[in-house]
Amino acid sequence: MKKQDFIKEIATQAKLSQDAATKALNAVIDIITSELKNGGEVNVTGFGAFKISERAKRNGVNPKTGASIVIPAMKSPVFRAGKTLKESVR
Repeated sequence: MKKQDFIKEIATQAKLSQDAATKALNAVIDIITSELKNGGEVNVTGFGAFKISERAKRNGVNPKTGASIVIPAMKSPVFRAGKTLKESVR
């Protein structure tokens, strides 16, 4: 499902205009992104949790040249599905 299809489905189920559904979805995405940028966590009970995973610096190999390289430490967003979501998908 693409974002536009998702917006249409939100509009249909919530009985909103597509414009209102687009604004609502964009607001949710902006709030989650902002909270993760600030080092926070977003928990949606029954659905799951968005958080930041910190990856340590590590050694790697350039597959093209075979040279050893250092991969810098980085932060990566992670989504962990909640119990209700897991059970409904099974």
